[in-house]
Amino acid sequence: MTEIRNNWTKEEISEIYNSPILDLMYRGATVHREFHDPQEVQVCTLLSIKTGGCPEDCSYCPQAARYHTGVKVEKLMEVQEVLNSALKAKESGSTRFCMGAAWREVRDNRDFDKVLDMVKGVSTMGMEVCCTLGMLTPEQAEKLKDAGLYAYNHNLDTSEEHYDKIISTRTYDDRLDTLNHVRKAKISVCSGGIIGMGESHGDRVGMLHTLATMEQHPESVPVNALVPVEGTPLEDQPRVSIWEMVRMIATARIVMPKAMVRLSAGRIRMSTEEQALCFLAGANSIFAGDTLLTTPNPEVNADKEMFQVLNLKPRKSFKNGEEALKLEQIPSAM
Repeated sequence: MTEIRNNWTKEEISEIYNSPILDLMYRGATVHREFHDPQEVQVCTLLSIKTGGCPEDCSYCPQAARYHTGVKVEKLMEVQEVLNSALKAKESGSTRFCMGAAWREVRDNRDFDKVLDMVKGVSTMGMEVCCTLGMLTPEQAEKLKDAGLYAYNHNLDTSEEHYDKIISTRTYDDRLDTLNHVRKAKISVCSGGIIGMGESHGDRVGMLHTLATMEQHPESVPVNALVPVEGTPLEDQPRVSIWEMVRMIATARIVMPKAMVRLSAGRIRMSTEEQALCFLAGANSIFAGDTLLTTPNPEVNADKEMFQVLNLKPRKSFKNGEEALKLEQIPSAM
């Protein structure tokens, strides 16, 4: 039985990450099969409920107000409109619905009250409801939990050493503080990062080290390949190769065996065969839908065809109670 460890060293993770690629894939696949059904993939839908106009300077993000990317600023969506989108996602096979707002942090105002109503509404559909809204206070995390929030996404993006080369409007510790607030509120943690932003292999190892040495591993670890957007500082970054994605996914799987490792942004550039390598290496979650916030994503029908070819099936909501984080207080989630 593979041991669940929270005391990994950077040297150990680096040795795994830099091992021969076929050996790494085999090891990732072996660990994956020990903890997960290799035919199951969690299908998630991500909806931008408030688009553009963000005051932050994340170098990869087309929603930053200071960059000229052509993204139209839109106000927070109405509650019923979001619930209609969630129902459509469920009918298309998604079992987790994530709502993203282009905010630096959550503010206690009418918009946050509307988000709480959205969370309550989606939770009654029997889906795992997730939000990514920026930084949270402990009190806001508790309010989201009470509304029925199942998971909160707050990515580290990169290593602590590389972080200030990508973002200057908040610190690495700010990110970790929000994750701590989420964990204390007993909300499932979703946190990963992006590769292809000019970071070194050591930075990738460093980010995984931070995640894998948390007191409790994130329940979900998204691995994103940068999608360069014209108008952002990273618009000219070269495409991340499939083997770089495989290395990240397999290493994440090995050091965080129970986590859902999500093959996230960048799938639009991958063939079915390339995505199959990622699933083999240990990925077991994807975002479905034509867009990821504001960047393109494979069409739903293309994903359905891929699932048929690879004999994959959607993972059910709240499977096995997700490490006792099932929302006992929400009757429809039982």
